[in-house]
Amino acid sequence: MIKVQTKWLERAQRIQAIAQAGLAFSKDVFDRERYEELMKLSAEMMADYSQTDIEVITDLWNRESGYPTPKADVRGAVFRENQILLVREKHDELWSLPGGFCEIGLSPAENVVKEIKEESGYDTDPSRLLAVLDSHKHPHPPQPYHYYKIFIECSITGGQGETGIETNHAAFFSEDRLPPLSPKRNTPSQLSMLFDFLRHPDKKTIFD
Repeated sequence: MIKVQTKWLERAQRIQAIAQAGLAFSKDVFDRERYEELMKLSAEMMADYSQTDIEVITDLWNRESGYPTPKADVRGAVFRENQILLVREKHDELWSLPGGFCEIGLSPAENVVKEIKEESGYDTDPSRLLAVLDSHKHPHPPQPYHYYKIFIECSITGGQGETGIETNHAAFFSEDRLPPLSPKRNTPSQLSMLFDFLRHPDKKTIFD
């Protein structure tokens, strides 16, 4: 079902990727015109199906250059007394695992430690890679970019619960009392997966 629902999204993203790669490497003026037309078509598809203004999509596309690859999104799984740390996003007032885009110059582990500190106030130590998931294979809402989501378990070493620039609350929740989740960032099935890792410390890393 998920595959059927996202097929249009995958096609639009694939057309955009082909066009971006073509513009990065082609020197022929006529080929570049064709790739620019493909870029426009992909933006129209994305805008129509996601109900987003085409100017917003076009602006996102224009920021991209070079050979296109999926973006890396890292999320921290921090447990305390069988509860998991979540932060409430100012953008939509919904809850998510602390995390975000991986930044250039930092490893996934360094990124997740930075994001947890900035969004929740806690100092942490990364201990285990839990999962690397393809956003296309999970029920996230349509988004312009293709993401690989990296889940890393971390333990608290210091700090205290504080809000950040993008968050207005940080708290721990049990599996049966989760707050409304931000579907762009994490899904109920992904939180269930993380609690399963808590129950089974020897569980192998998941990837798809």
